[in-house]
Amino acid sequence: MRIKEWLLPQLDSNEVALMEQKLSLPSVVCRLLAARGYHTAEQAHAFLADGSFSDPYLMADMDKAVQRIRRALAEQERITIFGDYDCDGVTSTAVLYQYLESVGADVNYYIPQREEGYGLSKAAIDLMKQNDVTLIITVDNGISAIDEVEYAAEQGIDVVVTDHHRPRPQLPNAVAVVDAHRTDCPQPPFTQYAGVGVVFKLLCALEDDDGAGILEQYGDLIALGTLADVVELTGENRAIVRHGLSVLECTNNIGLSALMTEAGIDPSGTNSQNIAFTLAPRINAAGRMGDVDLAADLLMSDDAVHAAELAASLGKLNEQRKQAEADITAEISAQISEDPSVLQQRMIVMAGYGWHMGVIGIVASKLTERYGKPCLLIAINENEARGSGRSIEGFSLIDAIAACSEGLTRFGGHPLAAGLSMPVSQVELFRQALLDYCKNTYPVMPLPVVRADCELNPAKINVPLVDSIKVLEPFGEGNSVPIFQISGCIIDEIRSVGDGKHINLRMHAANSYFSAMMFGTSSAQFSYTVGEKIDILVQLVPNEYAGERRVTIKVVETRPSGINLSGLAKQNSLFESLMRGEKLSEEEAQLITPTREDAVQVYRCIQNSIMHYGCDVDMLRLCSDKMPVARIKTAVEVLLERGLVQVNSGRLQLVPQKEKVDLMASSVYQKIELAKVVKP
Repeated sequence: MRIKEWLLPQLDSNEVALMEQKLSLPSVVCRLLAARGYHTAEQAHAFLADGSFSDPYLMADMDKAVQRIRRALAEQERITIFGDYDCDGVTSTAVLYQYLESVGADVNYYIPQREEGYGLSKAAIDLMKQNDVTLIITVDNGISAIDEVEYAAEQGIDVVVTDHHRPRPQLPNAVAVVDAHRTDCPQPPFTQYAGVGVVFKLLCALEDDDGAGILEQYGDLIALGTLADVVELTGENRAIVRHGLSVLECTNNIGLSALMTEAGIDPSGTNSQNIAFTLAPRINAAGRMGDVDLAADLLMSDDAVHAAELAASLGKLNEQRKQAEADITAEISAQISEDPSVLQQRMIVMAGYGWHMGVIGIVASKLTERYGKPCLLIAINENEARGSGRSIEGFSLIDAIAACSEGLTRFGGHPLAAGLSMPVSQVELFRQALLDYCKNTYPVMPLPVVRADCELNPAKINVPLVDSIKVLEPFGEGNSVPIFQISGCIIDEIRSVGDGKHINLRMHAANSYFSAMMFGTSSAQFSYTVGEKIDILVQLVPNEYAGERRVTIKVVETRPSGINLSGLAKQNSLFESLMRGEKLSEEEAQLITPTREDAVQVYRCIQNSIMHYGCDVDMLRLCSDKMPVARIKTAVEVLLERGLVQVNSGRLQLVPQKEKVDLMASSVYQKIELAKVVKP
């Protein structure tokens, strides 16, 4: 496990105090607001207020879109809504379809299955032509469909594009292109909508509505799509979700109600977290697992019995999705066990035959989180390979892919997530090109980052404090669930719970004793022992037990207390360069080379303490004050190569020896010598 860099903003106490006085809010809330960039009472008030929605006609081409759609309604033209197979695309389709149907339109919809590929296609246009469609309205796609829009025009079909992705220099030659990110026109005051947010603005324009009426009718679906697409929950998006959550509590949408029942969500307890992590994955499962129409039919269902059946089907698909993820993860883990050098590359790039292309992005996200490196996974099928990747702050994945795009048939995304497709024959060439790009552009890869809001005294943690934080909801991208740092915690007890899957920690800090939960970490995976001092990052989770309201302290990150991360990224890079066989300067070789005494010291650390292979935390807490991390890691490789140590379930363990072992005979030393740059 790679350690992360903790970023904690420096707060101005006078600024916080003034905000507290003017807003009459608790100190912790004002500190959270200041940590998120709201430094004055006026800025904080603007964020907290529901606010009004901007004029939809400030978006370029909105007038043209409204005019063309109204003409189609008046003349009873056949309209097709062309959507996308993710939750944003499905909710966008459902909202626009139900609205147009309610005003008497001759309307249908088309959402491509994942295997058809993303976006408008000529094959789909041909099908619409056969069905006498004269107007296509794209939702959550279309901004890059230049050739396809031209083809539609040749078939006598007009296209209105509504999208939220960033446009390329050339726009489609459509009747209207509605996208808040257009740079060829003055931008509206708010631009960070999801696809369904753009549909919301379109309906406001069509109905001359200030937003309240449209949200009253469709706010539940609009909030669901907005949360699912992980757009920033600031400005109008915050207002959309706040209104939408209130609608969802007493939703009239039969499909959504059935889905909440299937997922075990009490409508009165809906919040942004259970929508984003419980409802949205079920909608997405339909597109990921190849039956997107199930989700669309559910959200537009008017039959409670049928809706319950569809919701149950989505629940099963979601379980299949989880199993597909587990299968791919297990295969990758086996490959890494056989060839650990995969993890010593600057970026994890792996391919597999038969991997389900609908879930590789989720698996890539988990690998990035686990190993602290950008990850791209490529699913290879008979005729095509498709990849999906995730990255870390400081490394632009889309720039890397664009620089290696020769041979790709399609790619797109942003710095932290991207996707692509290519012929199978290009996979290995592309993989090597990507690794070469990393080598040439990022000699030292950045450390992964986790952002905390502020320090917290554990003695202050109680139910009223958690209740006071609710004023900041809804939480999501750009307004995340608060993360607090508690420093100098002494571990008093480590107890396994939940069949050994989680641990409960009893600790004390600042003369306060408390307990905290670390989910998804077993005692065997935990790096620390009783008596050690650690810093923790936590979230505060309200819960109720036996009628009593309580607060669970959820640990999200740990590190040895007072750790110094200076130079850690360079140290990691130096060790990995050695393992990749790259050249080292004389100074670098000297820094990384362990003496026999160094190796013996690391051996004793393994003997006396818990150490996990490749774990930055363990290396830093045990030996960082005695030798450089790069040298520690090299010493571990020497011990492994000489058979003195082995890896068992991730832990380093000693191997009993009958005879003395010559450490200096390790081939690792030969590798160092070969890596040295010979001076002329």
